[in-house]
Amino acid sequence: PDPMPLPRLGRGSMGGTQSLALPLGKGPHQVGCADVMVGHTRQGLFLRLFYPCLPRAGAERPLWIPRYEYCGGLADFVHCSRRWCAPLLNAAIGSCRVPVSWNGPFKPCSRRYPLIIFSHGLGAFRTLYSSVCSELASWGFAVAALEHRDHSASATYFCLAEAGSEEWIPYQRVPQGQKEFYFRNKQVHQRAEECVRALRLFEDIDSGKSVPNVLHQDFDLSVVKDSIDLTKVAVMGHSFGGVTAVLALVKEPSFRCAVALDAWMFPLENALYPEVPKPVLFINTEKFQTPESVAKMKRLSSRNSQTKIITILGSVHQSQTDFTFLTGKLVSRIFGMRGTLEPYKGLEITSRAALAFLQRHLNLEEEFHQWDDLLEGIGDSVVPEAPFCRSNL
Repeated sequence: PDPMPLPRLGRGSMGGTQSLALPLGKGPHQVGCADVMVGHTRQGLFLRLFYPCLPRAGAERPLWIPRYEYCGGLADFVHCSRRWCAPLLNAAIGSCRVPVSWNGPFKPCSRRYPLIIFSHGLGAFRTLYSSVCSELASWGFAVAALEHRDHSASATYFCLAEAGSEEWIPYQRVPQGQKEFYFRNKQVHQRAEECVRALRLFEDIDSGKSVPNVLHQDFDLSVVKDSIDLTKVAVMGHSFGGVTAVLALVKEPSFRCAVALDAWMFPLENALYPEVPKPVLFINTEKFQTPESVAKMKRLSSRNSQTKIITILGSVHQSQTDFTFLTGKLVSRIFGMRGTLEPYKGLEITSRAALAFLQRHLNLEEEFHQWDDLLEGIGDSVVPEAPFCRSNL
């Protein structure tokens, strides 16, 4: 069961101009973002950090697709020929930018910012959830969007110790003859461990350790020292990242809750469900879940009254990624990204439900409880629980 079934592309379907219309965060803070890579091996970490920043005139905006190699990775992921699909993707979306301040000055705060570790879905990478990550950062969170090195990203890399040399980690399909569960289960454990390592990274910085960012950018990690509240940490993710977030709760007691966007529950072994100690908010889309997956979510909600399951009507699996904000026919055709619900409305429901849930379980003193009704599935375009529907899983 591939969680991201994508249509095959005929050459004739390339048409229409593409542009990315990612929304600005609605919260009170301006948002900055920086890339952080730690270590010179694949055991290190790679993430994009979104954070409240000080306004800066003429701030540079980061590219949405950070390097050409990611276009090749996306082409591989959607079973297209790299030779023609990667340059087309690059021409269509290669110049799109995210409306945040690149390496913007970190905004000091008398109260530390809570931290969210974010895990991407299969075939994605660190930048493809910029809309939800920057929205949460605009409400006063530091959000660390990981790029996983378990071969589930459509492409990723690490920098070797020799100056200027890199090693790329390609997307990998389930090897022939191998059972998908065993392959994906190994990946989900590696991903959850990477989430834990990301938390350790922030703990190291906070304890005063010097942690060099090997990307040598204008963002010095020491600026976050004393600015992040490591008693208020949540883990969040989409699809494969959603189940990663659930497993991270089992592995790391410091994670106080998880927000799982359209979680793909298949890779997690049944023995672990009774071990999930903390509350999870499952925000499902209307067109993705299977009865088996929902039954696993209900196993968790029946054990913990604080675990909530809601469904956003009119949404599809890709509605919770940035792809839903792409205008134009080309990429919509490739990635099948649009539900009937207006994308900005979908993002608003997702982020408000997440904020209400995070306030409750991280003990925040904000006004996010105004959106508590969403956690019960009360509101426009939301329903409680999960509607059963025919799924292409």
